[in-house]
Amino acid sequence: MASPSEPSIDHWSIPLTALNINVRKRLSLFLNPTNTVASDWMTIAEMMGFSYLEIKNYEKRENPTKSILDDWQARCAEANVGKFLSILEEADRKDILSELKNSIDDNCRMYLEKQKEREEPPVQVPEVDSWVSRNSESQAITIRDSPLGPSPETFDAFICYCQSDFPFVDEMIRQLEQTEYSLKLCVFDRDVLPGTCVWTITGELIERRCKRMVVVISDDYLESDACDFQTKFALSLCPGARSKRLIPVVYKPMKRPFPSILRFLTVCDYTRPCTQAWFWIRLAKALSLP
Repeated sequence: MASPSEPSIDHWSIPLTALNINVRKRLSLFLNPTNTVASDWMTIAEMMGFSYLEIKNYEKRENPTKSILDDWQARCAEANVGKFLSILEEADRKDILSELKNSIDDNCRMYLEKQKEREEPPVQVPEVDSWVSRNSESQAITIRDSPLGPSPETFDAFICYCQSDFPFVDEMIRQLEQTEYSLKLCVFDRDVLPGTCVWTITGELIERRCKRMVVVISDDYLESDACDFQTKFALSLCPGARSKRLIPVVYKPMKRPFPSILRFLTVCDYTRPCTQAWFWIRLAKALSLP
């Protein structure tokens, strides 16, 4: 329950992507064990609308709770925190609600704060305000943006990657920007001006400035909080991948399982020698679509 100083949270308006890795891990500890007394992950999956065959396949996963949460939020437009809490309530898992409610509420508040940062420009005192309008100033977030320009810089694709995968991103730049394709990629370390709020700028770029997002998948990607946020934010903009907004790319063999949150999407795979000759052509074509 919220304290008198804190406004109540409308959980039904907050997407399930707001729940971070730590909360999901703790949910898995409660729901993964097969339980003959209390409802486990299989009951939750059935209440989420998964079929019998799908649930049987999830039994093979190392972490079935994580898999059903990722897949539910990717394919269901109604996958929000309020709906999830109501499922736990209906499944009589009050132990989970009692133990994790505060952590879930904290995640929701963080999500709302990030949303507010994206919607509202930072307030500046008059003494340090320039003569340029605050709205125009908020547009200057990339190196080619100009506060006096007619429109902000836009891109064909936002590249979601972790630092260890930058050599492949560099190759992507050469293959897609410096060839006949002439695509325009948004590479955060290269194109974004320093000194701005990372979450605000990332949301602005993915939602308003870039037509698509290329997700460079690797073992290190799975450990990156920034990549996790970027991927889930982009998925929340296109439930069920209806707009073909996300394009997963695998460029080297992985030791860990492919992220289940993206398993519904067609992958551009560079690790298969028989299709490497077509890799850049397919990727360039996908990014060139309107």
